[in-house]
Amino acid sequence: MRLFGLGPSILCGVFFAVAVLALPTGCRRLSQHPIVTAAIKEVSTNPRVSGRLGEPVTCSSAVTGRANEIDGIAAMQFEASGPKGRGTVVVEGKKLGDDWGVTLLELRPDDKSDSVLLTADLDSHTGTDTPQFDPNAATTSQPAAPPPDDIEIALPPGP
Repeated sequence: MRLFGLGPSILCGVFFAVAVLALPTGCRRLSQHPIVTAAIKEVSTNPRVSGRLGEPVTCSSAVTGRANEIDGIAAMQFEASGPKGRGTVVVEGKKLGDDWGVTLLELRPDDKSDSVLLTADLDSHTGTDTPQFDPNAATTSQPAAPPPDDIEIALPPGP
């Protein structure tokens, strides 16, 4: 069988070359995802991470997981290491409009010791649009509207 004037062995070679070239491209896209970039920056500079793994902390460029642009949900992980240990960094995020935000950032050490939750650390550097609960805040002066006296629900006739 000949396709486009090429024999089967040449077509297999072309297919293999395209497949091999496509693999790094997919990984590179995940490693350049906005939530991964934010996670790498935080993990590389966070004093709690360097206390656990030692300095300098290096992050692997091999990122696994998924990022769905349509649903706006991402969950990825990569390895981080230092002179005192290694671990897996888990980062999850959501997309609001055109911007991605990190909803979870955690270091899970390989030695099975307690995980280091870094979400609040990242939020303190980058800010968050989630309102914080303040138990000492003054109440609003506008009372809530009273509920209606009567509610009528009209159902269609049954069988």
